[in-house]
Amino acid sequence: MAIIEIHNITKVYNTDQVPVHALNGVDLNINEGEFTAIVGPSGSGKTTLLNIIGGLDKPTSGKVFINQTDMFALSGRKLIDFRLHHIGFVFQAYNLIPVLTAKENVAFILQMQGQPSRQCEEHALQLLEAVGLEDKVDKRPAELSGGQQQRVAVARALASKPDFVLADEPTANLDSASTNNLLDMMGSLNEREKITFIFSTHDQRVVERAKRVINLVDGKVESDEYR
Repeated sequence: MAIIEIHNITKVYNTDQVPVHALNGVDLNINEGEFTAIVGPSGSGKTTLLNIIGGLDKPTSGKVFINQTDMFALSGRKLIDFRLHHIGFVFQAYNLIPVLTAKENVAFILQMQGQPSRQCEEHALQLLEAVGLEDKVDKRPAELSGGQQQRVAVARALASKPDFVLADEPTANLDSASTNNLLDMMGSLNEREKITFIFSTHDQRVVERAKRVINLVDGKVESDEYR
């Protein structure tokens, strides 16, 4: 079943009055439970496509449906709430709040959803245990390694029980051991919990783990391979 439907998406940026075509008529469906890597050279449109799927950027034309909801028919607070409840994000730079502990960083998303404090804490602890950080719950980001910070980011992304998780170059700042550990953990969550992951990546180690590889070139889908 398709949870993401992308219809003829284009994105044009006007830089110094010169139009830059980041995406040129992209059509894609992403099904529930996929472990998908979006790849391509720098400037191919990978991050732009991920940002549009996540509602962080708007297309110049075309439509994106998330579980049959026309995402860009929403605006303002409704779009923010939709992202909060339906989409998980994992970023290259982790984007954790420095003054909060691992537990507090994860619970913060639940608090934004209006869940009771005790429930937020209990759920955060369960998620940190699921990503192997039960002994780091009271550590702040500066006290954690890069790989551990990215695991906190994954736990935070899962906190809202999203329809899917978008991961933009999640391994770019990690060493090989941390990358393999992170991908093992995400692959296990995909297999065990059927969580849908969509990666934008240059990292061949991510590509090798993916069950589907979508190759973008000059803002167009050049190939789309299931494994």
